[in-house]
Amino acid sequence: MHPAPSVIIFNTFSGLGFGLLFWLGIGALVPTGLSAFIWFAIAYLFAVGGLIASTFHLGHPERALKAFTQWKTSWLSREGICAVFALLVMALYGAGLVFGGTRFGFVGWIGGLASLGVVFTTSMIYTQMKTVPRWRHWTTPAMYLLLAISGGALLGGQVKVASVLLLCGGILQLYAWGTGDGQLAGSDTTIGSATGLAGIGQVRAFEPPHTGTNYLMREFIFQVGRKHAENLRIIVIALAFLLPIVFLLLPHNHFFAALAVLSHIAGVLALRWLFFAQAEHVVGLYYGKR
Repeated sequence: MHPAPSVIIFNTFSGLGFGLLFWLGIGALVPTGLSAFIWFAIAYLFAVGGLIASTFHLGHPERALKAFTQWKTSWLSREGICAVFALLVMALYGAGLVFGGTRFGFVGWIGGLASLGVVFTTSMIYTQMKTVPRWRHWTTPAMYLLLAISGGALLGGQVKVASVLLLCGGILQLYAWGTGDGQLAGSDTTIGSATGLAGIGQVRAFEPPHTGTNYLMREFIFQVGRKHAENLRIIVIALAFLLPIVFLLLPHNHFFAALAVLSHIAGVLALRWLFFAQAEHVVGLYYGKR
């Protein structure tokens, strides 16, 4: 699928922001006063900034509020509702730390778990899509959650926890790529099922359905070269997971901590680009592109 920059930014930074809110909520970090204001400002900048970026991919951003009405059937609607709830609860929790120096533990836990709920609902937008077999796997929500909590731990200076989570994230991502590469072939979806002609016999593309491109071809039949994808995967593992661990293992100072965060963000941006670029939408079968 076409990797839209706005969606890549959303999936990268909102996850980091809500991951940091999770750690703040459960009390792994208990800042007060000005320090608390700075920590919550960073978390909200990432979380809210990512959510705002996601609206730029909408054809009619002014209609975004209507998404909240479809919560019974739409994971996008559930994501929006969960995001508003998590941000409001965490704002209440943060106010206690900033203005009163008081931690309302129960409120923090609710807000922290709701923050992870936002990440989970985001992942389910993609996981529930039958038209993209690569995404329809348990590793999709697992990676979303693991990236959020590991990135949040990294931002929050939780060195030991972040190192373990990043290592687990790298291993799980390799597994996700390994299983995802065969998902389309194992889905029993073919050009015959895509055209509805499978009952007649073997189906092959003789000519494309039309001579020019259309919306479906632009958005859903993006293709990336195998060698290019393999090189990007190496870059992702190095930047998102391995280098941050190396920086965390060095004598702790703010310079190495900043390098670890920047490396992780760069790696996750590349990972999210691959997440969409390698998503083989089955509509490509109809056009003979798979």
